[in-house]
Amino acid sequence: MTRSVVAALQLGSLSEGKAATLERILSYEQAIRDSGAQLVVMPEALLGGYPKGEIFGTRLGYRLPEGREAFARYYANAIDVPGEETAALAELAHRTGASLVIGVIERSGNTLYCTALYFDAEKGLVAKHRKLMPTGTERLIWGQGDGSTLPVVSTPAGRVGGAICWENHMPLLRTAMYAKGVEIWCAPTVDERDIWQCSMRHIAHEGRCFVISACQVQPSPVQLGIEVAGWDAQRPLIRGGSVIIGPLGDVLAGPLTDQTGLLTAEIDTADLIRARYDFDVTGHYARPDVFELHVDERRKQGVVFRQQ
Repeated sequence: MTRSVVAALQLGSLSEGKAATLERILSYEQAIRDSGAQLVVMPEALLGGYPKGEIFGTRLGYRLPEGREAFARYYANAIDVPGEETAALAELAHRTGASLVIGVIERSGNTLYCTALYFDAEKGLVAKHRKLMPTGTERLIWGQGDGSTLPVVSTPAGRVGGAICWENHMPLLRTAMYAKGVEIWCAPTVDERDIWQCSMRHIAHEGRCFVISACQVQPSPVQLGIEVAGWDAQRPLIRGGSVIIGPLGDVLAGPLTDQTGLLTAEIDTADLIRARYDFDVTGHYARPDVFELHVDERRKQGVVFRQQ
């Protein structure tokens, strides 16, 4: 079967923390069942949170004690991989029969990573991707991933891979993933802008793949009872904009804005053959006589112990 239903689950992290957010995710079990979705993609940093507007007490050349306290709270709200949250998500995948892709903040030692986790309905947690390049001041709080977490996962809906938020703008990363045979590109994000929609349509058209982008939604600072410097207190911090795109850049569903919900579309991976007839980016349209891309997939560790 080449036809399936895929979905983007648009919701936001709750200020009460990861346990409350996990419960909110689990509350969509019946909606996922009713939709018949075989693949559900959730936003960036959904478990662990995306602290938009937070500066973590940092100025160029020095860091304030309150910033260290803010980071400690953020660290406490991150998740272990594997851990109790991943076990609950694996059970959700099993009960619904859907593969899941979800953005989390992963803690490893004393470092945090912005990570996408891949769950199989039968096997549970099967892969993860750590964001290669945190954007701007995200670099204050997240480490960088390496080439060892660039998975493409076979699911009943198709071969699934992708990138997190602005990683989607990295041409060489996209090329590497296209070469791995991605059929359904997953893009967990917090980018709510119109230009993001253009990027999603471009990637679908360039990679001749289906694209599922799932974005968080967050209330305004007034609703959250916080102050965010330089931000309209009445404007939502994140408006959403989850969208599902076809392999010729056509919008199949969405964008969904200013609300939570499950966005679905029916896809047919057989359409990819037709779409790649005139453009196969790492196949007949590539020029290996002119261009080569070398991808280092080795795990990089700062300290390596070897025994004779």
